[in-house]
Amino acid sequence: MSESVGKVWLVGAGPGDAGLLTRKGYDVVQQADVVVYDALVGDGVLSCVPRDVRTIDVGKRAANHTMPQEQISQVLLDEALAGNKVVRLKGGDPFVFGRGGEELELLVEHGVPYEVVPGITSAVAVPAYNGIPVTHRDFTSSLHIITGHKRAGADYDIDFEALVRTKGTLVFLMGVRSLPDIMAGLMNAGMSPDMPAAVLQEGTTAGQRRVVATVGTLPAEAEKAQIVAPAIIVVGGVCGLADQFAWYEKLPLSGCKVLVTRPAELISTMSDRLRALGAEVLEVPAIATVPIQNNEQLLCALEGVALYDWVVFTSPSGVRIFFEELNKAGIDRRLFMAEIAALGQGTASELRKYGYIADLVPEEATGEALGRALAEAAEPNSKIFIPRARIGNPELVEALVAAGHTVDDVPTYDTVSLPGGLVDIAAEFEQGRIFCVAFTSSSGVRAFAEANPDLDFSKVRAACIGEKTRATAASFGMQTCMSDKATMDSLTALIVREFSSR
Repeated sequence: MSESVGKVWLVGAGPGDAGLLTRKGYDVVQQADVVVYDALVGDGVLSCVPRDVRTIDVGKRAANHTMPQEQISQVLLDEALAGNKVVRLKGGDPFVFGRGGEELELLVEHGVPYEVVPGITSAVAVPAYNGIPVTHRDFTSSLHIITGHKRAGADYDIDFEALVRTKGTLVFLMGVRSLPDIMAGLMNAGMSPDMPAAVLQEGTTAGQRRVVATVGTLPAEAEKAQIVAPAIIVVGGVCGLADQFAWYEKLPLSGCKVLVTRPAELISTMSDRLRALGAEVLEVPAIATVPIQNNEQLLCALEGVALYDWVVFTSPSGVRIFFEELNKAGIDRRLFMAEIAALGQGTASELRKYGYIADLVPEEATGEALGRALAEAAEPNSKIFIPRARIGNPELVEALVAAGHTVDDVPTYDTVSLPGGLVDIAAEFEQGRIFCVAFTSSSGVRAFAEANPDLDFSKVRAACIGEKTRATAASFGMQTCMSDKATMDSLTALIVREFSSR
């Protein structure tokens, strides 16, 4: 075998919620050259795929065309033989009706190295998100997972009588279109038509819906509720616990899908806040921060950093790039003895990673507020250094200069728009699946608009921090609302308020 042969990872993406992708699965995806994914991978997981990774879509929804399994296996082999690190990203777990074993056969035959990264199967996670424990000692001592899929016109190759005799919880995957046949098969095998049963649609996501009935009535109730794939079927006494144990729908943002724009290199604390309240978060890096190359003005300022009274940081990216450039220049960090001002708690938090605590953080995270606070806090005729984006808020500098301070406003990085990712954002809005977009800057609004030129912006509800961000969103024709304060907590509260009053 050639030394240039790559490797394949079969990665379980879990049932949909991006938080249920395993840590190892996430790490493997970040290192991939190629990601081969199917239709049941959640949008939040797809948004974790780096933009520079080549992607191959091999799966569609139930009634649509799907790439034949033999061809998928050949794709994995060909990409690995070309020397690539290949991730086969599959909904749920690769070995729970994921045909992972079939995909390994061709790799083994050709001696291609591989690993399997298990995923959280929907057979357990989706019932859990619906308040249904798949095992409970008062109801059952076993769990059985069965494929509900069958070829058109063919009979089920399922021993329904054996399943009924187990008296265990039965979970049927991929069987919503055959729900009447499955229920009839169980009743014909002797199961009571009064046995509790449930069908669970789009579990662990904002589209989660649940119908709990009995084996005898579930097909009619599911049809009345217009349940569609993807959905799983659960049969057993534990289904009767759903209303008692339900928890996900009680969270204030359950059923709410929020798109969060952020710089590609930053972890969004906004997303963490929203997920904790039950939202399905789709993180779409709309912009990236790129250091300005051969930046003589910045180098000159860094070499004289000991001469400044204050250094002002306006973003986490500015903090990161400042210290990276300081290290590249070989400048002793101990010379950096100035007082520090930070625009917002996110920037202050980034400073702490480098061992610095901000001396000044305005209550309101705006350039104007920072300018007013620093103009008052600084000693007269202070010398102030601001390493920030090439295009920055002029009002910050204007306030400081008006107060008599000397300001070196040094362009340190550019913000560039990123192309769209794997999720069809326009389709999501057309179908009404995204409740709102959380915007924390005007540049984020502009980058989002640039990345989605085919989107009807009148369908976009924009939850904005600050009047400038709101005005930019409104200029594109978006429906806008604005947080009371320019903080992440206030923006989160705005989304909760808007969602609850929808």
